[in-house]
Amino acid sequence: MFIRKSVFCFMAMVVLVLNTAGTPIYGNDYSNSSDMEKYGASGSKQEAERPNIVWIMGEDCSKHWFKLFDNDYGIETPNINSLAKDGLMFSNTFCNVAVCSAARSSLISSCYPSRAGLQWHRRIEFANLPDGLERFPKYMRDAGYYTTNSTKTDYNCTGAGAWDNAAAGVYAWRDRPSPDMPFFHVRTFTISHESKVRGKLSSPQTSLDSVKLYPVHPDTRQFRKTYATYFDRIRDLDRLVGDMVKAIKEDGLYDNTFIFFIGDNGGTMPGSKGYITETGLHVPLVVHVPERFKHLSPQGQGGKISGFVSFVDFGATSLNLAGIEIPAGMDGRPFLGKGISPADLNARDEVLCSSDRFDELYLLVRSFRKGKYKYVRNYEPFVPYSLQNNYRMGIQSFVQWRDMFKAGNLTAAQALFFEPRSGHELYDLEKDPFETNNLAEKPEYASVLSEMQKKLYDRVVSMPDLGIIPESVFLKENGIKDPGEYGRENKARIRRYVDIADLMLKPYGEARNGIISAIKSSDPIARFWSMTVCAAFGNTAIEFEKEAIEMSGDSSPLTRVRAMVFLAEMGSEYKIEPVIKRALQDCSHGAETLKILGDVVHLQDDLGYKFTTIIKSDIYKGGVGLVDNRVSYLGW
Repeated sequence: MFIRKSVFCFMAMVVLVLNTAGTPIYGNDYSNSSDMEKYGASGSKQEAERPNIVWIMGEDCSKHWFKLFDNDYGIETPNINSLAKDGLMFSNTFCNVAVCSAARSSLISSCYPSRAGLQWHRRIEFANLPDGLERFPKYMRDAGYYTTNSTKTDYNCTGAGAWDNAAAGVYAWRDRPSPDMPFFHVRTFTISHESKVRGKLSSPQTSLDSVKLYPVHPDTRQFRKTYATYFDRIRDLDRLVGDMVKAIKEDGLYDNTFIFFIGDNGGTMPGSKGYITETGLHVPLVVHVPERFKHLSPQGQGGKISGFVSFVDFGATSLNLAGIEIPAGMDGRPFLGKGISPADLNARDEVLCSSDRFDELYLLVRSFRKGKYKYVRNYEPFVPYSLQNNYRMGIQSFVQWRDMFKAGNLTAAQALFFEPRSGHELYDLEKDPFETNNLAEKPEYASVLSEMQKKLYDRVVSMPDLGIIPESVFLKENGIKDPGEYGRENKARIRRYVDIADLMLKPYGEARNGIISAIKSSDPIARFWSMTVCAAFGNTAIEFEKEAIEMSGDSSPLTRVRAMVFLAEMGSEYKIEPVIKRALQDCSHGAETLKILGDVVHLQDDLGYKFTTIIKSDIYKGGVGLVDNRVSYLGW
């Protein structure tokens, strides 16, 4: 077997390390000698050989589009089904962020994006991976794999040396230096991208009458046409998957190649891609298990895995299949390869997901799912999910949905997307898969709510979650240099902000003293969070109107504007436009401007404010092109 001269021998084992509570820690520790012995290689020739690995990625397609995963809403995909017959179907697979670059960053790094500073889509600046980590194909390449990528990378992190060819052809494995050289190849098919349903749609092949709509969407011809058009694209995707598999078979590689079919994030109907709903997060995953490497599968061919896996696990899994030691800084846990038992895998029932910014839209939301229950934490609940995003509004059914809301022509479930959210939400996904019945305020679910709230809190503060610090502050403080070290240095600070933000979840009387303390803080970001909590309480927090007015002169433009949002939320007559105008003039980073303009759009669209004196020259862009999206929408 061909191995590069510069490559040293690799380890053919992986150890899974869990904390004492059974929850995966952030970053792994492979120092346990007993586990080394347990998962050590047997030394047989078969186990010494290494499989090929191919990822086939379909853009923007949640599991709901595939009958294999969703009998109610999906369509038949015979080629993808065929892969499942020769391998495994994973019924609970999740992207950790529901939008392109952030989702891909979790795949390439095997790290939670909000721990690694990779969560904001479209990136304003590239971040280094934390703690000296490399993009995981680099480790495979160093161990003698031929690594190639076809069509798309789109990561938020820096990194070199991961690919022998990052812009390779469809069947790039054919270019490897030796036929005995193992390969890792990623092919992304764009045929299912959301762009395929933007603009004016032609007549689809799929019958409009055959379409079943999600209950959160109105039943209109435009929506049926959008669904039907996308079903056509899913059929196209299935044919392309079939072509890819056929080529692997023709090259005599089917029996020694793991073939993954994955959705790169959820989508693509309005309210899915980019949002923390199940239609945005729950993706399809099928893995063909090759005959020669069945010993690396936790279950026989044709099996169904119910255990939860997510994108942070994919890099670790590929390394494990290749017999390469998993770097200690990765968050992911392998779900294939040595050391993975069916009982362990199917017992996994937790997943952490996040939303921060996609394009110009900031939505700071976290979700934690355990089994059938999903807990959602909206850190800025007064901002509806529907806040303007220019690219999304290129989908005509999205525009129609918004227009019907404004006209009062939606059901309660269909209107939820356009309304302010609760600070936190709880759903039983077995009974309510489209998350329309919030159980958080129901007394009979109090114990479940308390448990889920604590689990999410523990995850957020232990990571720690860098999204709690505004993006502009993270960038100005050079968190991108080493996000891991930045997180460790600011762990106590982040926990302080989380504790302030969580005051909005308490009865007002219990939160009051904490709000007073945060308002008096010398830290401008603590003051920002104090005003965010007040905005969430709205008129209930009217006693802090004077303090909010005093913050019109705050040192932080972000805090000034958030104080104005609070005043607006409680209906104050204070003149907020001059404060916002000055704040925009005083910005020192384009991400700061972008965040403020999001608040401005909320004030205009959701609270009815009219801005008449702000002009383009008042707006500091700082090289951030996304600011133009907001300015063009506002008409300034």
